[in-house]
Amino acid sequence: MSTLTYDEDRSQIRTGTGPQVMAALRNAAIGALRITGATNIAAANRHHARDSTRPLALLGIT
Repeated sequence: MSTLTYDEDRSQIRTGTGPQVMAALRNAAIGALRITGATNIAAANRHHARDSTRPLALLGIT
């Protein structure tokens, strides 16, 4: 699921702590979406990508 959603296979981050950091960010994003009740992560990503204020609102930043 998340591999297709976040296109990890094409990532060029392969050294140092980069892959672990990207995995942690991906897991945090999925967790935040799940906490708000999202069951379809791909659809939730598309929804939040359409408006740059939505991810911030999701995190309570705005």
